Amino acid sequence: MTFFAITIWAWEKTGSATALALVSFFFFAPSILTSLLAGTIVDRVNRKVLMIFSDTVTALATLAILLIYLSNTLQIWHLYIIAAVISPFNQIQQLSYQVSITTLVPKHHYTRASSMGSILSYGSSIIAPALAGSLYPIIGLVGIVLIDLVTFAIAIATLAVVPIPQPKTRVSPNSESWRQKLAFGFHYIGTRQSLLALLAVTSLFWLFHDVGDAVYNPMILARTDGNAVILGQVASAAGIGGVTGAILVSFWGGLRRRIHGILLGMVGAGASKILFGLGQMPSIWIPAQFCSSLNFPLLGSSNQGIWFAKVEPEVQGRVFAVSSFLRQIVSATGALFAGPLADRVLEPAMKPGGILAPLLGRIFGTEPGAGIALLYVTCALCMMLIGLSGYAFGRLKYVEDILPDCDAST
Repeated sequence: MTFFAITIWAWEKTGSATALALVSFFFFAPSILTSLLAGTIVDRVNRKVLMIFSDTVTALATLAILLIYLSNTLQIWHLYIIAAVISPFNQIQQLSYQVSITTLVPKHHYTRASSMGSILSYGSSIIAPALAGSLYPIIGLVGIVLIDLVTFAIAIATLAVVPIPQPKTRVSPNSESWRQKLAFGFHYIGTRQSLLALLAVTSLFWLFHDVGDAVYNPMILARTDGNAVILGQVASAAGIGGVTGAILVSFWGGLRRRIHGILLGMVGAGASKILFGLGQMPSIWIPAQFCSSLNFPLLGSSNQGIWFAKVEPEVQGRVFAVSSFLRQIVSATGALFAGPLADRVLEPAMKPGGILAPLLGRIFGTEPGAGIALLYVTCALCMMLIGLSGYAFGRLKYVEDILPDCDAST
């Protein structure tokens, strides 16, 4: 809810896609430097303690936003600093959660368990945007942040009472340097070419996804004259689609060959986002966003299922940290370039009299947000093509046959 309210506040203050994209950039950029270290920490420190500590830091950062706002001095650059502070702790929290799954559930339920996690994530996406969009005009940023702080307290209290098993730690040789420890994940993946191919394709997919995602909110706000209610409705549709997809995968268990779930999920998500970007009204955005989000639980849980099955639990922190490291790089890169590309190049080019308006104006229009929509559709097309092209690479297509399953300590 706080993130949604801050998005509205920042748009009201700046009206700039670049300003909103930079919040994402500063959220992802510090994780590039800390993600590999986070993997080593997660493999050696109690994961439950790490999650509680990380949530506490994020709650304190949220409180800082509230205090600065109450002093009437909140500026957009404050959000950049707070996003940068939260970033590494969010990285540790998510990594600790992710690698704990293999210690809690048996191997044949990895896809289901990952999908159940998507239910929680997308479930909050249903309630939070709709609630924040409705309450923002009434209680403002202050009231929304206070509600969020209560939810942090509930989350931390829940973690405190839930038992989370720890896998046996693989002892590293005393002669192993920190550089070697940090490089462990790269070496592990590099010697398994099928995992490397999977990592490369998913990273490329997320690069284009995150470029589009960085301009998603500005596109809707620009096309609706800053209407927070419509933005909340579209975000809630995404949440409903994600929860629906997650429930289906949780009961169904996903495709027997998980690689099909990954590649078909990419194709479905890309195709839906193309329709979303071409639409210029909520009647198209809402069903398109629902269909787009419907694909991500299958895509994400299938991908995690392969990594869970092929990587030993005691080294998953360091190995998964490499995947997270690359994800942070592509996300930060996407967020850094998306805003300026939209604001300074494509938006002017799609205005009446702009260089692209005669060619593409009939498709995207020439109103504010048309250039952003062009960027969004281009990224969505690339996402779909990446999913289709994945079937052309044997090491990727047969990753589940090439690599043996690992025993999990459940």
